[in-house]
Amino acid sequence: MFLDEVELTVTAGWGGAGSASMHREKFAPRGGPDGGDGGRGGDVLVVADSSLNSLQRYQLARTFKAAAGGAGGPSRRHGADGQSNVLSVPPGTLAWDMGTGQLLADLDRPGASAVVAKGGRGGRGNVHFASPTHQAPRRRELGEPGASLTVRLELRMIAEIGLVGLPNAGKSTLLARLTGARPKIAAYPFTTLTPNLGVAELGLGTVRTLADVPGLIAGAHQGAGLGLTFLKHLARTRVLVHLLDASRGPEACLTAFREVTTELELHSPELSAKPTIVALNKVDLLGAGEEVRLLSSLTESLPSGVPLLAISALSGSGCGELLAQADALLRSESSSSSPKSGTGGFRLYQGPRGLSREFSVVRVGDTYRVAGESLERLVAVTDLDDETSVARLQRQLARIGVETALEQAGAREGDEVQIGAEAFTFYPEVSPDRSPIRSSGDDRA
Repeated sequence: MFLDEVELTVTAGWGGAGSASMHREKFAPRGGPDGGDGGRGGDVLVVADSSLNSLQRYQLARTFKAAAGGAGGPSRRHGADGQSNVLSVPPGTLAWDMGTGQLLADLDRPGASAVVAKGGRGGRGNVHFASPTHQAPRRRELGEPGASLTVRLELRMIAEIGLVGLPNAGKSTLLARLTGARPKIAAYPFTTLTPNLGVAELGLGTVRTLADVPGLIAGAHQGAGLGLTFLKHLARTRVLVHLLDASRGPEACLTAFREVTTELELHSPELSAKPTIVALNKVDLLGAGEEVRLLSSLTESLPSGVPLLAISALSGSGCGELLAQADALLRSESSSSSPKSGTGGFRLYQGPRGLSREFSVVRVGDTYRVAGESLERLVAVTDLDDETSVARLQRQLARIGVETALEQAGAREGDEVQIGAEAFTFYPEVSPDRSPIRSSGDDRA
């Protein structure tokens, strides 16, 4: 089975907790804080593996997690970083964030890799919180949560030349003739149900990759005949070879050309604008006079400047000339295209910098939910079992404006407030004997 699109749930590892250790030894009974930092959580990466040609390995397993970072230890020992989870995909795979619609990575060559979920930062140990006025802090930070998102992997095959046409036009036969590929070939429409790749050798070390895309029908741009599934595989091609069945006569050939061209244009104007060669296939079934008349009729009807060749994929007649002309188009297209600058040929994707400091307060039943990236991470790294850390958290929330926003939303003393995975009892005034009360556990696993 050929699988070219799949949705996965990926979760990076939590950062390890910092340590609240105090240094103790024989002649230094009060050596001060020496708690080390927690290790960084593991990332989730996607890597292009040239040995793969399908996303079939993700047919059943759809959830992937990276390991959490190790906790910090005494004597400033740093926790171990969590092991990353590497997902192997075929070259040509796109990774999309389903939540934002952002393109995370385009793995357009073997060995390309990208981080799709970043591991959480490890918490700081108490050694970072020592000061001249507070020389023995017990405060430490817990690790940050790793990113969690739904990723859609979409495979777009990498080929320089795409073979298009109606079903049973002879695309698979031509691919087998020009390359070492052995696709399924039969004398009925829709024999090809999955895209096939082949490599053609032109001599002097020159090779060209070809893709045989299953036949297109009217409405393919809307999904008819699995058209959307197949059309996307033409996106990376640079030259199209449009096969027509010569045995059907001039009117049928012209109708077939217009039908497929219309579907390409409706799917993507860029796709229809690619350099195209029209190959009149199965001319071995025609007489000499019929072939001449058909070529003359189509030359007058086809758009000017579009090359027209007569070939027979079965016998091989004209196939070498077709491949040579496609190679010349590729060379011409490469020399006219402007080179990439500043990226060394690599595609770069830049996500949003930092965390948003905005937050919102929404009442859900009897609970007030405070949502915001920075606030939720601030709560996540706070050790809620340590009173000084909790008091500091409350001061930070008041300074940021959370307390005022809660009061404006109607929150009163004793109401429940939810921030991320934690629930607190709301006390609007900061005082030594009043601090948020933790009332629910977290989900750190």
